[in-house]
Amino acid sequence: MIKFISNKYLLILILFILWMVFFDESSYKTHRDLNNEKAKIEKSIQYFQNEIDKDKSILKQLKDSTLLEKYGRENYFFKRDSEEIYIIEFDTIKK
Repeated sequence: MIKFISNKYLLILILFILWMVFFDESSYKTHRDLNNEKAKIEKSIQYFQNEIDKDKSILKQLKDSTLLEKYGRENYFFKRDSEEIYIIEFDTIKK
């Protein structure tokens, strides 16, 4: 056992491994954190790519004048001159 501990090369190797695993800038924890951050970023990239695809399909649909009119009526309360619009709001506070 004493011969094992007194071997300076082995001791230096163990210290080096401990330093690299726990204390260095490229330690295991740092790599794990960076991999987690990378996974989150890739997930958000996929989410935004899906949103871009949805928006592209909506833009394609809005090139049709009837769908454009429907979108304007539903979202911006557009109306024709001979129409009246009644907006009904529901109370969100529970009594």
